[in-house]
Amino acid sequence: MIFELKKGGLRASARTLGGELVSLRDGDGLEYIWQGDPAFWSGQNPILFPIVGTLKEGRVEIGGRTCAMDRHGFARRMEFTPVDQGEDFIALELRETEETLARYPFPFILRVTHRLLDDGFSTAFTVENTGTAPMPFCIGGHTAIRCPLAPGERFEDYELLFDLPEQAGSHLLSPEGVILHGRMEPMLTESGRLALDYAAFARLDTLIFSLLRSSSVSLVHRETGRGVCLNFGQFPMVAFWTKPGAPFLCLEPWQGCAAWDNETGRFEDKPFCLTLEPGTQKTLACSFHIQ
Repeated sequence: MIFELKKGGLRASARTLGGELVSLRDGDGLEYIWQGDPAFWSGQNPILFPIVGTLKEGRVEIGGRTCAMDRHGFARRMEFTPVDQGEDFIALELRETEETLARYPFPFILRVTHRLLDDGFSTAFTVENTGTAPMPFCIGGHTAIRCPLAPGERFEDYELLFDLPEQAGSHLLSPEGVILHGRMEPMLTESGRLALDYAAFARLDTLIFSLLRSSSVSLVHRETGRGVCLNFGQFPMVAFWTKPGAPFLCLEPWQGCAAWDNETGRFEDKPFCLTLEPGTQKTLACSFHIQ
């Protein structure tokens, strides 16, 4: 099921499959969200829950029980239920099923609210523990922005610009998608600018940063300044991913990440994992702004 949102000149679409916002168009009809292409990647804006990234050997220990989950969890492949809507917003909800309990033994509510803003959209993730035991979880976004945005432009014409000067490296991944503890590749200099080129993604797969000073990052054309700005200030990590040659870049706020090669294997010990006590909830939000 598809829901159409509008505010001013902006138009957006969200769907119940995966709970995703899958289109954002400005007053000129310019589309900002990647529309998916199996030649590169058929995804668009998946929700990462209850894990982010890859588990070590595809398994994790929860309450003394070994559970298996695919990369980025199960929410992105499940049907959400609409629970609230207006002209410029939609709230979609996912609850546990027999299928999810077999892989993640917790009753929960995941509510995702997409809302149009004057210059873009916000997405709020609210996770509630409806069970009787403490519930560890991770959550993240994976929004694919078209890059380049205009005909005649190249991916390499764009850059990432953080709102504060940064000097940081990207975490390195093993071929299996596990983070190598203590291994970093220098990436950001004090300028806070990072020029884009496919070679970096061919070598590293994903650029992953943690505990930056910045709370926002812009994907912009170096000459025109046109693009989008992601506000990820409520999340401790931010990542960027594409496939070499693909005309998009995913801007990903993360609460949690792939397994580290030296982690204990217990879910609650995963870096940046959150744990909810019974009857409590946590909301994390991010927003995208057209520039």
